[in-house]
Amino acid sequence: MNWIDFGIRMLAALVLGGLIGLERQWRQRMTGLRTNALVAVGSALFIMMGGLVAGDGSQGRVAAYVVSGIGFLGGGVILKDGFNIRGMNTAATLWCTAAVGSLAGLGFLPFAAIGTLGVLAANVVLRPISFRINRAPVGNAEHEILYRLRCTCRTADESNIRTMLIQNVGRAALTLIALHSLDDELLARVNVRAYLKTIGPKEEALEQIVTRLSLEAGVTAISWEVVAAVDAEDASISTSHELVRAD
Repeated sequence: MNWIDFGIRMLAALVLGGLIGLERQWRQRMTGLRTNALVAVGSALFIMMGGLVAGDGSQGRVAAYVVSGIGFLGGGVILKDGFNIRGMNTAATLWCTAAVGSLAGLGFLPFAAIGTLGVLAANVVLRPISFRINRAPVGNAEHEILYRLRCTCRTADESNIRTMLIQNVGRAALTLIALHSLDDELLARVNVRAYLKTIGPKEEALEQIVTRLSLEAGVTAISWEVVAAVDAEDASISTSHELVRAD
Protein backbone atom coordinates (compact mmCIF):
# COMPACT_ATOMS: atom_id res chain seq x y z
CA MET A 1 0.00 0.00 0.00
CA ASN A 2 1.41 3.38 -1.00
CA TRP A 3 0.77 6.66 0.72
CA ILE A 4 -1.88 7.73 -1.84
CA ASP A 5 -4.05 4.69 -1.08
CA PHE A 6 -3.43 5.23 2.60
CA GLY A 7 -4.60 8.85 2.36
CA ILE A 8 -7.68 8.03 0.25
CA ARG A 9 -8.86 5.36 2.68
CA MET A 10 -8.29 7.58 5.69
CA LEU A 11 -10.11 10.48 4.03
CA ALA A 12 -13.02 8.22 3.14
CA ALA A 13 -13.24 7.06 6.76
CA LEU A 14 -13.13 10.67 7.94
CA VAL A 15 -15.93 11.77 5.61
CA LEU A 16 -18.18 8.77 6.23
CA GLY A 17 -17.68 8.88 9.97
CA GLY A 18 -18.29 12.62 9.88
CA LEU A 19 -21.62 12.07 8.12
CA ILE A 20 -22.74 9.75 10.88
CA GLY A 21 -21.51 12.19 13.51
CA LEU A 22 -23.27 15.08 11.80
CA GLU A 23 -26.64 13.49 12.47
CA ARG A 24 -25.65 12.85 16.09
CA GLN A 25 -24.40 16.45 16.48
CA TRP A 26 -27.63 17.83 15.03
CA ARG A 27 -29.63 15.91 17.64
CA GLN A 28 -27.21 17.11 20.35
CA ARG A 29 -26.19 13.65 21.49
CA MET A 30 -23.18 12.89 23.68
CA THR A 31 -21.02 11.83 20.73
CA GLY A 32 -21.17 14.17 17.77
CA LEU A 33 -19.30 15.06 14.61
CA ARG A 34 -15.72 14.83 15.88
CA THR A 35 -16.14 11.72 18.00
CA ASN A 36 -17.68 9.63 15.25
CA ALA A 37 -15.16 10.92 12.70
CA LEU A 38 -12.29 10.02 15.02
CA VAL A 39 -13.69 6.55 15.66
CA ALA A 40 -13.93 5.90 11.93
CA VAL A 41 -10.46 7.28 11.24
CA GLY A 42 -8.94 5.37 14.15
CA SER A 43 -10.50 2.13 12.98
CA ALA A 44 -9.22 2.70 9.45
CA LEU A 45 -5.72 3.51 10.68
CA PHE A 46 -5.52 0.36 12.79
CA ILE A 47 -6.76 -1.78 9.90
CA MET A 48 -4.27 -0.24 7.48
CA MET A 49 -1.52 -0.61 10.06
CA GLY A 50 -2.33 -4.30 10.15
CA GLY A 51 -1.87 -4.43 6.39
CA LEU A 52 1.51 -2.77 6.65
CA VAL A 53 2.69 -5.33 9.17
CA ALA A 54 4.15 -8.45 7.62
CA GLY A 55 2.27 -11.71 8.10
CA ASP A 56 -0.89 -13.32 6.86
CA GLY A 57 -4.10 -12.40 8.62
CA SER A 58 -2.68 -9.32 10.29
CA GLN A 59 -5.62 -7.13 9.24
CA GLY A 60 -8.13 -9.70 10.46
CA ARG A 61 -6.53 -9.82 13.89
CA VAL A 62 -6.46 -6.03 14.10
CA ALA A 63 -10.12 -5.87 13.10
CA ALA A 64 -10.96 -8.24 15.96
CA TYR A 65 -9.12 -5.97 18.37
CA VAL A 66 -11.00 -2.94 17.02
CA VAL A 67 -14.35 -4.66 17.57
CA SER A 68 -13.49 -5.52 21.18
CA GLY A 69 -11.80 -2.21 21.89
CA ILE A 70 -14.72 -0.10 20.70
CA GLY A 71 -16.84 -1.79 23.35
CA PHE A 72 -14.97 0.08 26.10
CA LEU A 73 -15.54 3.38 24.33
CA GLY A 74 -19.22 2.61 23.85
CA GLY A 75 -19.61 1.57 27.46
CA GLY A 76 -18.44 5.01 28.56
CA VAL A 77 -21.43 6.75 26.97
CA ILE A 78 -24.07 4.46 28.53
CA LEU A 79 -25.58 6.12 31.60
CA LYS A 80 -28.15 4.94 34.13
CA ASP A 81 -30.79 7.57 34.87
CA GLY A 82 -33.04 6.22 37.60
CA PHE A 83 -34.79 3.20 36.12
CA ASN A 84 -33.88 4.28 32.58
CA ILE A 85 -30.75 3.52 30.58
CA ARG A 86 -29.45 6.30 28.33
CA GLY A 87 -26.82 6.20 25.61
CA MET A 88 -27.52 2.77 24.16
CA ASN A 89 -28.19 4.17 20.71
CA THR A 90 -25.09 6.35 20.93
CA ALA A 91 -22.93 3.36 21.84
CA ALA A 92 -24.43 1.33 19.00
CA THR A 93 -23.73 4.18 16.59
CA LEU A 94 -20.08 4.28 17.67
CA TRP A 95 -19.85 0.54 17.14
CA CYS A 96 -21.26 0.89 13.61
CA THR A 97 -18.94 3.83 12.91
CA ALA A 98 -15.99 1.62 13.79
CA ALA A 99 -17.26 -0.95 11.29
CA VAL A 100 -17.51 1.74 8.59
CA GLY A 101 -13.98 2.89 9.36
CA SER A 102 -12.72 -0.70 9.23
CA LEU A 103 -14.28 -1.22 5.78
CA ALA A 104 -12.70 2.01 4.57
CA GLY A 105 -9.36 0.93 5.98
CA LEU A 106 -9.57 -2.38 4.13
CA GLY A 107 -10.21 -0.49 0.89
CA PHE A 108 -13.85 -1.51 0.51
CA LEU A 109 -15.02 2.07 -0.01
CA PRO A 110 -18.36 1.27 -1.72
CA PHE A 111 -19.25 -1.10 1.13
CA ALA A 112 -18.24 1.53 3.66
CA ALA A 113 -20.54 4.04 1.93
CA ILE A 114 -23.43 1.55 2.02
CA GLY A 115 -22.73 0.95 5.70
CA THR A 116 -22.89 4.70 6.35
CA LEU A 117 -26.27 4.92 4.63
CA GLY A 118 -27.49 2.04 6.77
CA VAL A 119 -26.45 3.74 9.99
CA LEU A 120 -28.03 7.04 8.95
CA ALA A 121 -31.24 5.26 7.94
CA ALA A 122 -31.43 3.57 11.34
CA ASN A 123 -30.97 6.88 13.18
CA VAL A 124 -33.10 9.10 10.90
CA VAL A 125 -35.71 7.00 9.14
CA LEU A 126 -36.46 4.58 11.97
CA ARG A 127 -36.54 7.31 14.62
CA PRO A 128 -40.09 8.61 13.96
CA ILE A 129 -41.34 5.04 13.54
CA SER A 130 -40.01 4.05 16.97
CA PHE A 131 -41.54 7.19 18.53
CA ARG A 132 -44.90 6.39 16.99
CA ILE A 133 -44.78 2.85 18.35
CA ASN A 134 -43.84 4.10 21.83
CA ARG A 135 -46.64 6.69 21.84
CA ALA A 136 -49.28 4.25 20.70
CA PRO A 137 -51.62 3.44 23.60
CA VAL A 138 -51.31 0.00 25.07
CA GLY A 139 -54.01 -2.07 23.52
CA ASN A 140 -56.84 -2.12 26.03
CA ALA A 141 -59.61 -2.32 23.46
CA GLU A 142 -60.00 -6.03 24.23
CA HIS A 143 -60.49 -5.46 27.96
CA GLU A 144 -64.01 -5.99 29.25
CA ILE A 145 -65.25 -3.18 31.48
CA LEU A 146 -68.30 -3.29 33.72
CA TYR A 147 -70.09 -0.03 34.54
CA ARG A 148 -72.80 0.62 37.09
CA LEU A 149 -75.28 3.44 36.57
CA ARG A 150 -77.45 4.60 39.46
CA CYS A 151 -80.48 6.83 39.13
CA THR A 152 -82.81 8.06 41.89
CA CYS A 153 -86.23 9.25 40.73
CA ARG A 154 -89.81 9.67 41.93
CA THR A 155 -91.82 6.49 42.17
CA ALA A 156 -94.28 7.76 39.61
CA ASP A 157 -91.50 8.30 37.06
CA GLU A 158 -89.82 4.90 37.45
CA SER A 159 -91.34 3.33 34.35
CA ASN A 160 -90.41 6.31 32.17
CA ILE A 161 -86.84 6.43 33.49
CA ARG A 162 -86.31 2.70 32.93
CA THR A 163 -87.63 2.99 29.39
CA MET A 164 -85.42 5.97 28.58
CA LEU A 165 -82.41 4.22 30.09
CA ILE A 166 -82.91 1.13 27.96
CA GLN A 167 -83.41 3.23 24.83
CA ASN A 168 -80.26 5.30 25.39
CA VAL A 169 -78.15 2.28 26.18
CA GLY A 170 -79.35 0.63 22.99
CA ARG A 171 -78.08 3.58 20.94
CA ALA A 172 -74.59 3.40 22.50
CA ALA A 173 -71.96 0.67 22.24
CA LEU A 174 -73.01 -0.71 25.63
CA THR A 175 -74.62 -3.98 26.68
CA LEU A 176 -77.23 -3.93 29.46
CA ILE A 177 -76.70 -7.05 31.57
CA ALA A 178 -78.82 -6.19 34.65
CA LEU A 179 -81.43 -3.64 35.72
CA HIS A 180 -82.66 -3.39 39.32
CA SER A 181 -85.07 -1.11 41.19
CA LEU A 182 -85.21 -0.54 44.95
CA ASP A 183 -88.25 1.29 46.36
CA ASP A 184 -87.97 3.81 49.17
CA GLU A 185 -91.58 4.06 50.29
CA LEU A 186 -90.83 6.61 53.00
CA LEU A 187 -89.48 9.18 50.53
CA ALA A 188 -91.55 7.96 47.57
CA ARG A 189 -88.36 7.42 45.62
CA VAL A 190 -86.95 4.56 43.54
CA ASN A 191 -83.28 3.74 43.14
CA VAL A 192 -82.67 2.31 39.67
CA ARG A 193 -79.38 0.50 39.07
CA ALA A 194 -78.18 -0.66 35.67
CA TYR A 195 -75.09 -2.77 34.98
CA LEU A 196 -73.52 -2.17 31.59
CA LYS A 197 -70.79 -4.17 29.91
CA THR A 198 -68.52 -2.92 27.14
CA ILE A 199 -65.28 -3.76 25.35
CA GLY A 200 -62.89 -0.88 25.97
CA PRO A 201 -63.69 2.40 27.78
CA LYS A 202 -66.96 4.13 26.87
CA GLU A 203 -67.01 7.02 29.33
CA GLU A 204 -68.24 9.52 26.73
CA ALA A 205 -71.31 7.40 25.96
CA LEU A 206 -72.07 7.09 29.67
CA GLU A 207 -71.76 10.84 30.15
CA GLN A 208 -74.27 11.38 27.35
CA ILE A 209 -76.75 8.98 28.96
CA VAL A 210 -76.33 10.59 32.37
CA THR A 211 -76.78 14.07 30.90
CA ARG A 212 -79.92 13.03 29.03
CA LEU A 213 -81.56 11.39 32.07
CA SER A 214 -80.58 14.23 34.42
CA LEU A 215 -82.80 16.56 32.41
CA GLU A 216 -85.90 14.61 33.40
CA ALA A 217 -87.99 16.35 36.05
CA GLY A 218 -88.41 13.24 38.19
CA VAL A 219 -84.68 12.51 38.53
CA THR A 220 -83.07 13.71 41.78
CA ALA A 221 -79.67 12.00 41.57
CA ILE A 222 -77.75 10.09 38.95
CA SER A 223 -74.23 8.66 38.78
CA TRP A 224 -72.07 6.10 36.99
CA GLU A 225 -69.00 4.21 38.07
CA VAL A 226 -66.60 1.51 36.98
CA VAL A 227 -66.88 -1.67 39.04
CA ALA A 228 -64.23 -4.36 39.23
CA ALA A 229 -66.83 -7.00 40.10
CA VAL A 230 -70.48 -7.29 41.06
CA ASP A 231 -70.54 -8.91 44.50
CA ALA A 232 -73.15 -9.35 47.17
CA GLU A 233 -72.43 -6.04 48.85
CA ASP A 234 -71.92 -4.27 45.53
CA ALA A 235 -68.95 -2.23 46.86
CA SER A 236 -66.00 -2.73 44.52
CA ILE A 237 -65.75 0.72 42.88
CA SER A 238 -62.72 2.19 41.12
CA THR A 239 -64.08 5.47 39.75
CA SER A 240 -67.30 7.36 40.28
CA HIS A 241 -69.13 10.23 38.58
CA GLU A 242 -72.23 11.59 40.29
CA LEU A 243 -74.79 14.32 39.67
CA VAL A 244 -77.23 15.19 42.45
CA ARG A 245 -80.10 17.58 42.06
CA ALA A 246 -82.34 18.95 44.75
CA ASP A 247 -86.00 17.98 44.38
